[in-house]
Amino acid sequence: MIYKEELIKFVEWTKLKIRLHLKPDNNIYFFEREIWWVSLGVNIGFEQDGKNDNFERPVLILKKFGPYTLWALPLTTKIKRDCWYHYIFNYQGDDYAAILTQLRLISSKRLLRKVRTLPEEDFDKIKQIIKDFL
Repeated sequence: MIYKEELIKFVEWTKLKIRLHLKPDNNIYFFEREIWWVSLGVNIGFEQDGKNDNFERPVLILKKFGPYTLWALPLTTKIKRDCWYHYIFNYQGDDYAAILTQLRLISSKRLLRKVRTLPEEDFDKIKQIIKDFL
């Protein structure tokens, strides 16, 4: 039964991905440090999935490569305090974590809606941690 549910999710994501792919390129204005909801999809293994009908997940825009591609860093509210690959930050009294090992290149066609801009201090810390990984 679990496989059937997973298969249905995968098929629904594939349909949405086709619609996203065929969507005309429009000028979505986005910048580094911004947090957006994106259609991240149903992924394989331990890759971060999106949720709901649009397979959404919030991400931090780490790097912009022109108007159509960006490095996205998935975010979560499931905090692992002693986890070396989570960077925890607070926004309006709630804790969030950037999942540093899930960095990926995505198309700007996946961008759904902007949430806010991360403070420069947190953004700089995240960039430094990722550089240190390399």
